[in-house]
Amino acid sequence: MDTLMERRRSVAARGAELAVFEYGLQPGPDVPTLAFIHGYPDDHRVFLQAIRELAATHHVLAYDTRNAGASAVVGAPGDFTLAALVDDLFAVLAETGANRVHLVGHDWGSIQGWAAVQDPRAAALISRYTSISGPDLRHFARWVRTRLRNPRSWRPLAGQLLRSWYIAAFLVPVLPEAAWRLFLTRRYEQLAKRDVGNDPVRGLALYRANFFPGRNRPSPPARAKVAMPVQVVVPLRDPFLSPDLVEGLEAWVEDLTVVTVDSGHWWPATRAVELAELLRTSDAGV
Repeated sequence: MDTLMERRRSVAARGAELAVFEYGLQPGPDVPTLAFIHGYPDDHRVFLQAIRELAATHHVLAYDTRNAGASAVVGAPGDFTLAALVDDLFAVLAETGANRVHLVGHDWGSIQGWAAVQDPRAAALISRYTSISGPDLRHFARWVRTRLRNPRSWRPLAGQLLRSWYIAAFLVPVLPEAAWRLFLTRRYEQLAKRDVGNDPVRGLALYRANFFPGRNRPSPPARAKVAMPVQVVVPLRDPFLSPDLVEGLEAWVEDLTVVTVDSGHWWPATRAVELAELLRTSDAGV
């Protein structure tokens, strides 16, 4: 029987109602808080097994982003820009009273996390960050530009661009929705061993709101650095992201740890015990 006790609330954000879930210990000065942000096409449940491992020692927050799960967009067509998603995170932290949070992001949740830790609000609320399989978009753009200028780097660049083929596919109108509804959702659920409902279709807005030219993103000054401890988990068998993407992070992340794992993109779900142990070890060093 599942004994994980869930405390649920709804948090109002600009243009969204966010479903927020709390687990484990009650927050307190001696209780570490973890906040999880899921990716695409998942919701907060992708972290549930890891949360089960951590609930005895942590206060744990997780929420469905405005593109997923039990969260809802208020009004149409909805704002899915990175700026809105970062505001959602800070709305959740404000409503729950969480501070000194260890933020953990996977996939699109990691992309949001990178933007959040560069936001001025992070200094008072987030103490450390764990990124899994999701690059900072600004770093990604710099990484690509740097390798375009150096012919010796064209091979790893080509490898990453081939891994990113699906982004262009998701920007095409109508066809991605049809593919998810006709066969991709069923196939994904079989492989992932969890249901995702209509989240794949809803989440396409993430790509269309943030990958077209001219979209506004929260961008720090050119020389801004991240001072908080950051650990980047690199699954070596990730079909979407090259391990080479960590190159150059040390130039603007002052306290950087890179952890490689022999696993695929959904390591947080398939190796949840390993994730929990990594986070527990990280928090023990605070």
